[in-house]
Amino acid sequence: MNTITIRGIARESINWSIGLSVLMIVLGLLALAGPLATGIAVTAIVAWGLLLLGFLHFCFAWHTRGAGSLLWEVLIGALYCFVSIFLLTHPLAGLVTLTLLLGTYLLIKGIVEVIGGLSGRGVPGSGWLLFDGAISFVLALMIWFHLPSSAVWIIGTLIGFSILFSGLSRLFLSLAARRVVSST
Repeated sequence: MNTITIRGIARESINWSIGLSVLMIVLGLLALAGPLATGIAVTAIVAWGLLLLGFLHFCFAWHTRGAGSLLWEVLIGALYCFVSIFLLTHPLAGLVTLTLLLGTYLLIKGIVEVIGGLSGRGVPGSGWLLFDGAISFVLALMIWFHLPSSAVWIIGTLIGFSILFSGLSRLFLSLAARRVVSST
């Protein structure tokens, strides 16, 4: 009876993973259709997230004011708020900065996924993880070679491709997992 329950849970998880994969593919295509809007939207999302973190640091400073960390927490909160206001008021300059950060992220992501794909050889679908890592690595190199002039479109384009290929690799990995679960 446990085998049926575990198999049912695995099938349901795989179906959710396939659904998420399709959503990622659609979002990736939408991001590719409007790269400047995607880049500005990402800048705004990051800015609002930093503003929230700034206020959370202020709240933490208020609650720990007797512990001697009040000054540091207020300074960190003020830094978060300053950076977020800068990003909201100067979205194109923020886009260039975020483009540099995206390049760094994709480089690290690519390296980790290539290592994961190579270490998982023999596991069905692991080649797709290797493929996703290679795409992320190439995208990171593209960022560094096209700055600063192309920062207004490259972040949206690269995020679109990254989401698209992550969705595709997740879809193929999920389909491979479905075949394994169905055969047992």
